[in-house]
Amino acid sequence: MEKILILDFGSQYTQLIARRVRELNVYCEIHPFDKIPAIDASVRGVILSGSPYSVRDEHAPDPDLSAIKGRLPLLGVCYGAQYLAHAFGGEVNPAPSREYGRAMLTVGDAQDPLMHGLPRTTQVWMSHGDTITSVPVSYRLIAGTEDVRVAAFRVEGERTWGIQFHPEVYHSTDGTQLLRNFVVGICGCAQTWTPESFVEATVRDLRAKLGDDRVVLGLSGGVDSTVAAVLLHKAVGRNLYCIFVDSGLLRKGEFDEVLESYKDMGLNVKGVKAGAKFLGDLAGVSDPERKRKIIGRDFVEVFNDEAQRIEHVRWLGQGTIYPDVIESCSVNGPSATIKSHHNVGGLPEKMHLGIVEPLRLLFKDEVRRVGRSLGISERLIGRHPFPGPGLAIRILGEITPEKVEILQNVDKIYIDALRAAGLYDKVWQAGAILLPVRSVGVMGDERTYESCVALRAVASTDGMTADWVHLPYEFLSDVSNEIINKVRGVNRVVYDISSKPPATIEWE
Repeated sequence: MEKILILDFGSQYTQLIARRVRELNVYCEIHPFDKIPAIDASVRGVILSGSPYSVRDEHAPDPDLSAIKGRLPLLGVCYGAQYLAHAFGGEVNPAPSREYGRAMLTVGDAQDPLMHGLPRTTQVWMSHGDTITSVPVSYRLIAGTEDVRVAAFRVEGERTWGIQFHPEVYHSTDGTQLLRNFVVGICGCAQTWTPESFVEATVRDLRAKLGDDRVVLGLSGGVDSTVAAVLLHKAVGRNLYCIFVDSGLLRKGEFDEVLESYKDMGLNVKGVKAGAKFLGDLAGVSDPERKRKIIGRDFVEVFNDEAQRIEHVRWLGQGTIYPDVIESCSVNGPSATIKSHHNVGGLPEKMHLGIVEPLRLLFKDEVRRVGRSLGISERLIGRHPFPGPGLAIRILGEITPEKVEILQNVDKIYIDALRAAGLYDKVWQAGAILLPVRSVGVMGDERTYESCVALRAVASTDGMTADWVHLPYEFLSDVSNEIINKVRGVNRVVYDISSKPPATIEWE
């Protein structure tokens, strides 16, 4: 399979480069700059990402490009361009003023393959504190801005380019065209990476890997586990055994609704009610990390107990997606804190099973596109992400059955209202949070002292960054009134207007 390699120097935009390349129906992979994989015939080109470092820093990323530069098409973006200049005889110095935001690029060589089809002037997005002040003798300037003389260059006699702006971000108006010029025009990629081709290749590979073996998979009702289950089912049929555990911390009515939605999909699913165990073990626990660990441990125990009843299982299916893979081998090293609530954390070692992860190459939006190509209902495909620990991390402080019931009722009113108003599909993730505070209120002629809930709705593409959604005031007013009137124990509703970063999407 043809692919583009993206070498990561730690930029916040690296994943966005990969997403833009894949939107061109071209497969690509992200690898740390110091762990470059073997360059074989499948690699059609390489992109160097940006970086928070300066090339002049003592410990600046310094990749070994000996197997790449001059041999394969190469595009340096921001830090990548500065590295290509600095490491081969040019000069990079602090910019007179830090260059961030929109700028107008003037194309100096419209005949250059990288500039094909771009207007003479186009808006681009700058994000750097250094700038290239001189380039090696074999480098030719092909574009600049009013403040950045070397905004783009090409190396004579090579298929090597550098650009000091970010074509992958929305604000670079013709950035997609520039990336298309590199990936399709220069690298010659055939643009065959489609949901349908992914399904065909994945099912074929799964059949070859699994044969007649049995596979067990933990379903959550979410997009990732559902699509993973359908792909595995296409490969091994009834040899796939799915287990859906009700921790007692799901949304109101979710257990029955999810099981009902799977009925027409031909999946072999067993639902297990284990709320009493989870809530019992969480009694008196307030610390968020302890809550996560208890839930993870209980899930492993319940799942393992059910899986042991299935004979001759050899594989554990997981809904791991590409951001999880990237995070585990990032340029800054493995994540310091692995999510302790990961649905099947610890199961591979405990059960002595092989791991099969059919979605490990995909971003979340790609998982949804694959799901649609598989014919999975939009009700499942369009579901908002839901945290592994469920409502436990949306109830700040101690978990009790009474608090769970309050939050389930609040959450249902909120989510149903989003659907009824046509807002649900415009939101990446929404939910309600029960706060560990009480406030004074007045209901009728009575003074009340009851709980406060926060509503959260964010827009995102993969959850790595997120912005709060500007829900209509009238909608928020109506939802607030309905919650306070219908949910006993709540007398105040607030709306969370924090973005990620600095805030996270969930509150714990």
